[in-house]
Amino acid sequence: MSRHERTPRTGADRANLYDEITGKIIAELEAGRVPWVQPWGTSAAKAPLGLPRNATTSRCYSGINVLILWGAVIEHGFPGQGWLTFRQALSLGGHVRKGERGTTVVYADRFTPEDEKRRAFEAGEEAHAIPFLKRFTVFNTAQCDGLPDDIEAAAPPPPPGMIEPQVEALIKATGIDFRIGGNRAFYVPSLDYVQVPPPAAYYEPINWHRTALHELGHASGAEHRLNRNLSGSFGSKLYSVEEITAELISAFCCASLGIVPTVRHADYIGSWLEVLREDNRAIVRAASQASKAADWLLSFAPGAERLPDTNDMRRAA
Repeated sequence: MSRHERTPRTGADRANLYDEITGKIIAELEAGRVPWVQPWGTSAAKAPLGLPRNATTSRCYSGINVLILWGAVIEHGFPGQGWLTFRQALSLGGHVRKGERGTTVVYADRFTPEDEKRRAFEAGEEAHAIPFLKRFTVFNTAQCDGLPDDIEAAAPPPPPGMIEPQVEALIKATGIDFRIGGNRAFYVPSLDYVQVPPPAAYYEPINWHRTALHELGHASGAEHRLNRNLSGSFGSKLYSVEEITAELISAFCCASLGIVPTVRHADYIGSWLEVLREDNRAIVRAASQASKAADWLLSFAPGAERLPDTNDMRRAA
């Protein structure tokens, strides 16, 4: 086990990291498992529903790291969603047990080389930033000894009676034209409205919330909101990527709100696999966009702090 928390990435290493992440997602989908739909609270997944969080800072992980850490929780049977680095465990008076293997997460950002800054300045153009990934190793709190009791304790799930009111309040607060009726769920970009069947139309009504959040996820991408490209026609690569993004938005929101949906979208798995095999960065980009959209939607939940204006968010993205 290496104690290093980060490793410099060469160009080849970065490509390999994308391949590694995408390969794991493809393997899950090929096995008929959807990585963002997990059996929380069962014998197969001992951990409670929720987003993975850093046990020291309490900040939730985002983007592709959510899928990576959820997968590790399922694979190793960890009882909680708390994670920390080797050094963070030491700083809390604990330590990672000898022989434990960490889980790799990534940090994505951009930087502008000095040569590019000079070129852009001389040409009167905007400098082009280069994306990069950093690799970090984290450990589940169950892999550590000596941590404070409050660090290891799992947060209790929200009361079941609060789930539906939270979602209803969130829908109203977004201001999105949300219509209930018919027998299909969809978002119409040209008219900017969402429509979903009534909850009674679902065999398990809890799945109405997952569907509602999926369609709200599409609506979050409108030009005057988070400005994603929603022009893809049915069956196109762009359409498939947006469907993956909306699925992740719904999964992230459900985890945050304490909703455990049971439906799977097996019909889409073939098209998702085609996209991921063609572009090893597609799932990383989709997960990043999904985290931004989920944060935007959840900022409308009761008691949440509103995020900055979406124009500011686009400039910062």
